[in-house]
Amino acid sequence: MTPWEVFAVKYADRNARTRKDSFLFDDNHDQPHEMNYFIWVLRRDDEILMVDTGYDREEGDRRGRPVRMEPAEALAPLGIAPEDVSTVIVTHLHYDHAGGLRHFPNATIHLQAAEMAYATGPCMCHGTLQAPFTADHVCEAVQRLYSGKLVFHEGEGEVREGVTVHCIGGHSRGLQAVRVLTDAGWMCLASDAAHYYENFLEAKPFPIVVDLQEMLEGFSTIRRLASSDKLVIPGHDPLVRRFFPAEGADHIIRLDRGPLKEPGT
Repeated sequence: MTPWEVFAVKYADRNARTRKDSFLFDDNHDQPHEMNYFIWVLRRDDEILMVDTGYDREEGDRRGRPVRMEPAEALAPLGIAPEDVSTVIVTHLHYDHAGGLRHFPNATIHLQAAEMAYATGPCMCHGTLQAPFTADHVCEAVQRLYSGKLVFHEGEGEVREGVTVHCIGGHSRGLQAVRVLTDAGWMCLASDAAHYYENFLEAKPFPIVVDLQEMLEGFSTIRRLASSDKLVIPGHDPLVRRFFPAEGADHIIRLDRGPLKEPGT
């Protein structure tokens, strides 16, 4: 089986946060705690898969969370034009993961059936649960469904040889992680199954949670999916940029060869 190249692409950050925004039951709740925003690229020969789309400048302005660069600009150093992307794995439909779907108009998206049901169901009557979603992004996913460009998964599913998705839940009802074969071994792109290394290494729940039991059990699942903890890639941790090398531009991080420095060292 041929391994994949994997890149994390940073497009935004948010520094006006504290640890209470990242961890439940944390003793240092008022300590500053930075968040980075990533999308991920899987490449094998001429084939490109995207994992998530991030959000664009319009959404960032609406939420007061400006982007550093638009998706097309962020992907340019990898030679990727958004209109040429044919497959996007959407880990979940929160604004910062599905907010750029419209910029990938030709892509078929892969989504958990549970996530679509959640984002369009009665749970969205509650403002607290609705807050991380934007209706236009969810409607874009529905449009892909009706145009034949959406593939549903229920639990585990194969997207390509060496690339599988696994429903985790917890943070969002149909949140899925991505397992991908790399030169360094099996890597798990955890997305928001673990926002930070600290979430899964110390079993510290993230405050935005639909099902706490699923979130806690998900920490163990993502560790099993990877060949080692060093190959579990959290969805928002700035430490990813410290542990793994940049590739061609400061905002692009090469993951598939393994870290230069391991978590916990």
